[in-house]
Amino acid sequence: MAPTDDFLYCTDLMGLPVYDTRQRKIGRVKDAAIVPILDPIRVDRFLVGGGWSWLSVRFDQVRSVSLDGIYLLDEQLTPYHSDEYMLRIVRDLLDQQIIDALGRKVVRVTDVTFEVCSKPAFQYLNVLEVDIGVRSVFRRLVQGVIPPKFVRRVQGPIPPHSIRWEFCNILEPDPQRRLRLNISNTALERMHPADLADIVEELSPEDREAIMETIDSEVAAEALSEMDPDVQTSILESLETEKAAEIIEEMSTDQAAHALADLEDERSEEILEEMAEETKEEVRELIEYGEDTAGFLMKTEWVGLAPDATVEDAMDRLSQEDDVPEALTTLFLVDANDGLVGSVPLSKLFFAPGSTRLQELAAERTLQVTVEERYSRIAELFDKYNLLTLPVVDSDGRLAGMITADDVIALLRRK
Repeated sequence: MAPTDDFLYCTDLMGLPVYDTRQRKIGRVKDAAIVPILDPIRVDRFLVGGGWSWLSVRFDQVRSVSLDGIYLLDEQLTPYHSDEYMLRIVRDLLDQQIIDALGRKVVRVTDVTFEVCSKPAFQYLNVLEVDIGVRSVFRRLVQGVIPPKFVRRVQGPIPPHSIRWEFCNILEPDPQRRLRLNISNTALERMHPADLADIVEELSPEDREAIMETIDSEVAAEALSEMDPDVQTSILESLETEKAAEIIEEMSTDQAAHALADLEDERSEEILEEMAEETKEEVRELIEYGEDTAGFLMKTEWVGLAPDATVEDAMDRLSQEDDVPEALTTLFLVDANDGLVGSVPLSKLFFAPGSTRLQELAAERTLQVTVEERYSRIAELFDKYNLLTLPVVDSDGRLAGMITADDVIALLRRK
């Protein structure tokens, strides 16, 4: 957006002279601040340097603001005192990383565009956009060297690159300050987990912690499962133990085991101790398997029915399941002791009469591996037979879990 008289850049605003009611200069603008809990876009006050101290000018004390300067309505000014609810544009925003929630990436702010708004008695500024492109870099380089009006003419051929303020999420190392600024994480939580994971991986360790501490634990778990193992480890080591446990509990059992297996034993145990007893034991069992074995790779969430159950029974069972695995493509047929008898592709249920027995739909041969089977053999089976799911049995032939094609792909990425 090309500013006119209705717009000011932060580079225009800094150093702008401030005049009292008799048009005497009392100082120059050093910074400007918004107070998000009062108004998320309006510049609430200007910080003016005059002599040894800074003065605070409220937005409703400004008669006019333009490239010529700021002219005041009254002179009841107060010394500036830092306020924890205040977000200062120069100190807290310029050169800082923000999340472009619309473009799903991390960018660095090089300038800010303000809209000049008018009331009957005064003028004020609203934050309109953050600028991140070459044009804003040029303005920063020539700030204070070339007059602002000339800069606007010279920058014309350079394409603007900016993000509207409502599409930005500010990143700050201290999550408590983030909460006090009252800036929502809604846009982040609506992202696809893979996009959020990409963003978090680009951040500094402090910023990663700030994001993972404040977003919903389920969203954090989905994003964490998409991240590089080294980043996973860094995040789980830095988070408060209770928060780390909350996130791990939202992950599938196999993903939780993989994440904790990369931690030091002491840290892994601290997180496990904060988890629910049942989940804790399931994750512990998987961690005890060797990392290149079927037992470590497998998901322990599966759906098993008796061979003489019908299609109608299977549909009823699936509708009653509280947490059907997203990767479920196969129903397993098991005996009374959970011994693996066969398998039925889920797709066959939709084309068979409800009275059909599952054993009639079962594959002629069900490939299976033991919990001790090595990864290399598992990868061969998936490649040779184009498998989507591979059941895993214990030493007694009982169904212990299943490996999906996604699990094999994930392991390939980890390696």
